[in-house]
Amino acid sequence: MSRQQMKERGFTIIEVVLVLAIAALIFLMVFIALPALQRSQRDAARKTELGKVTSAITTYQSNNRGLQPANGQDLMNYVDGTLYSAASTAPTPDHQSKYTPADPDVVLDNTYVLHVSPLPAGTAAAGTIGYADTDVIQVFTGAKCDSTGHTAIAGSTRNAAVIILLENGLDTSNLQSSSFCEDV
Repeated sequence: MSRQQMKERGFTIIEVVLVLAIAALIFLMVFIALPALQRSQRDAARKTELGKVTSAITTYQSNNRGLQPANGQDLMNYVDGTLYSAASTAPTPDHQSKYTPADPDVVLDNTYVLHVSPLPAGTAAAGTIGYADTDVIQVFTGAKCDSTGHTAIAGSTRNAAVIILLENGLDTSNLQSSSFCEDV
């Protein structure tokens, strides 16, 4: 094989660098998109769990002549869960620093804490998310979701609002903007 033929068969350094740059750009785009996709999947799982809780409350009300559950323990027969106490293993490492159970609450799928309480006085117009977090499902009895679908406001005694925080759009300065509320 002559020198001329060898020269024509190989790649130039510019061609190799160009291919590596394109490959690096593709990898960069994948690594940027992957966390957003994972957050979306976790948010979808949160909304699914919220739907299960909403269904459990509806079933509880049907079986108890329209009464609202007083605490998470009332829903134990309607959801897959275990009783949560201050001594329980928290679903996330920082969970117990943000939330201390006041009522018998339930841990769902070893991931979410279900907290049921009446809407606090004084939040009729302003709205609240209570203990809602990415791993705490807050149920307010006697409440409904506001028009934005982010917070709970006063409703009739037959209403309940179920709230959880979502990761996409999470703004730690305004947690209400990242909350998701569903009426029962």
